[in-house]
Amino acid sequence: MEIHQLEMLRELGALGSVKAVAETLLVTPSAVSQQLAALQKTVDVPLTRKEGRNLVLTEAGQVLADAGAAVVSAMADARTAIGAYHGSPDAPVTLSGFHSAGQALFAPLARLLAAPGQPRILLSDEDVAQQDFPALTARYDLVLAHRMDHSPRWPAERVAVIPLAHEPLDVALPAGHPLAGQRALTADDVVGEPWVTSHAGYSPADVLSAVAAVSSRELNIVHRINDYSTVARLVATGNVIGLLPRHTARPVLGPEIVLRPLKGISTRRRIDILARPENLKRRSVMMVCEALQSIMTDLVT
Repeated sequence: MEIHQLEMLRELGALGSVKAVAETLLVTPSAVSQQLAALQKTVDVPLTRKEGRNLVLTEAGQVLADAGAAVVSAMADARTAIGAYHGSPDAPVTLSGFHSAGQALFAPLARLLAAPGQPRILLSDEDVAQQDFPALTARYDLVLAHRMDHSPRWPAERVAVIPLAHEPLDVALPAGHPLAGQRALTADDVVGEPWVTSHAGYSPADVLSAVAAVSSRELNIVHRINDYSTVARLVATGNVIGLLPRHTARPVLGPEIVLRPLKGISTRRRIDILARPENLKRRSVMMVCEALQSIMTDLVT
């Protein structure tokens, strides 16, 4: 039993002929007859009867037509409701961000969207391995994700991608470190230093693997920490060096830490917004995307 079949049955009761129904619904009489025949097969009592040259509803047909009218009306209400939901600027939007993105973007985003008529954002932090970010779009409207330039692209058949930033990871040094006086560093400069880095599968660890490969030397990794604010505090002690993102780590940097670019190795990561394509049809979701792009632009300039 299909909605359009019930609609045809209702129109038949109101108009009294297949031809009139066809003209009203802008289809052929044959199409109307076929759909009414298909509807008849779904019930055990006759829905129509011949009355002269016209096809009219039986009592059972009228009962079903009346019920069908209620269904058609409910579907119209549902379409109106979903249209309002899609077009509403203040509908809630769930947003997940990895830790450094959350530290840099969440508070400015909350301030920017605090005015009436703005989306109501629901924030969460999810710092997962790079390959696991796309799966988060099943739980959140928007997902802030990162991957290194040399990492596999996001699966375009599963998620939509909105680029947000192309950010280098720099060597973080104590301000008094002998290497802090150099404008840029090489793998040979830093490979022998004691390091604090992330767990395997996260951006800093990938870069350090490249440092070891380029210099053909073993790394001295002292600490495995994923949280950049903790990494910054450990670097500030003067006992280790690390890798910190140039822009999104600003909230955790102090005067006791300096950042220096690493030459000869690809250190850039892409920060993207991932989403299910259907979520990007919602006005509130796109307003959050635009706000994130504005905040990131201010952060990197």
